[in-house]
Amino acid sequence: MRLSRFFLPILKENPKEAEIVSHRLMLRAGMLRQEAAGIYAWLPLGFRVLKKIEKIVREEQDRAGAIELLMPTLQLADLWRESGRYDAYGPEMLRIADRHKRELLYGPTNEEMITEIFRAYVKSYRSLPLNLYHIQWKFRDEQRPRFGVMRGREFLMKDAYSFDIDEAAARLSYNRMFVAYLRTFSRMGLKAIPMRAETGPIGGDLSHEFIVLAETGESGVFCNKDVLDLPVPGADVDYDGDLTPIIKQWTQLYAATEDVHDGERFEREVTPDKRVHTRGIEVGQIFYFGTKYSDSMKALVSGPDGAERPIHGGSYGIGVSRLVGAIIEACHDENGIKWPEEVAPFKIAILNLKQDDSNTGEVCEKLYKAFTAKGVDVLYDDTDQRPGGKFATADLIGIPWQILVGPKGLAEGKLEIKKRSDGSREFLGVDDTIARFAQ
Repeated sequence: MRLSRFFLPILKENPKEAEIVSHRLMLRAGMLRQEAAGIYAWLPLGFRVLKKIEKIVREEQDRAGAIELLMPTLQLADLWRESGRYDAYGPEMLRIADRHKRELLYGPTNEEMITEIFRAYVKSYRSLPLNLYHIQWKFRDEQRPRFGVMRGREFLMKDAYSFDIDEAAARLSYNRMFVAYLRTFSRMGLKAIPMRAETGPIGGDLSHEFIVLAETGESGVFCNKDVLDLPVPGADVDYDGDLTPIIKQWTQLYAATEDVHDGERFEREVTPDKRVHTRGIEVGQIFYFGTKYSDSMKALVSGPDGAERPIHGGSYGIGVSRLVGAIIEACHDENGIKWPEEVAPFKIAILNLKQDDSNTGEVCEKLYKAFTAKGVDVLYDDTDQRPGGKFATADLIGIPWQILVGPKGLAEGKLEIKKRSDGSREFLGVDDTIARFAQ
């Protein structure tokens, strides 16, 4: 993409309404625009990041055996009355009526609807286990939306729902999602710690929140420092095998949100030099809730003995749009964003440092065409902006690699390659640069 043809409305000043780093940088970098309180339009740069995150989430859900579908954003109120949650959910639920005065709601989550779909088609234990997921926009009418996409009212979420014949099988499904979440966040360059958490309005008695440690986080968290160094399972993990050793490794060390924190246990199990008490950003949460929805909504299957029984369920959410903010909170400096490569809107930025020079222009075009031909996401700054402005823009929007093309370097047959994450630089010839990145 040529920057001269891209829509990138950079802001020079820090927006007054932005209270935290991620909100400030997303607005300054032209990633989004607020349309109403807690509701944002995703501009091209931000949308590219959102799609990169969505792609990783989808790949890891598919790898773990979940099956994608898509449910509507509007749901019938009667479904929620069946489960008993319609009145209990609270004012965060947006309740509406259509022209025929049918009561609807803009879905904040989908346990009821997926249970209704399941009971319509699945009648036997032979169809289990089953895990269905979708990636969909949701709405929760937060009383005080703030912090940009970190606590918005409209948000993009991946939610998955597992169905199993009994508790033992359901816990295996829970473990699969636990491991899939570890892999998902690791691929995005995040260290997300699974912590025991409250189940809230979802229900059940087993839940883990996946927390990215950050002082700007809304959740108080307590953990053993050693949990930060645990290895994440590789791509060869066998989801049909025994995941118990992985789960045990991650859950035997103390890690809990403030809602379920046990101070006495924390002091008993964690030595003072290992205690971490900080804040964190929730980027995902998983739940096992047993037969809560199948009991109330009569989601029954026949077991091996022919008798009908309620299924055991779990739900698993990832805040796709929230992750954009969380990654920025974890990956930035005073100059702007530092995107991990897998979620960056572009992998490479080509900066032409002398726009009216035929040699620099020729080399930039050669690089741009070579990278584009190989499918590399590249942003070519072909604008008339001065070099200092180009450097500032590239740092602000956080492209992982910057290739600086200027007359002085070309006179020596070299291009300057800057790595955004650590500021390190190296010098390569034109052909070596193409070979390095256009693989």
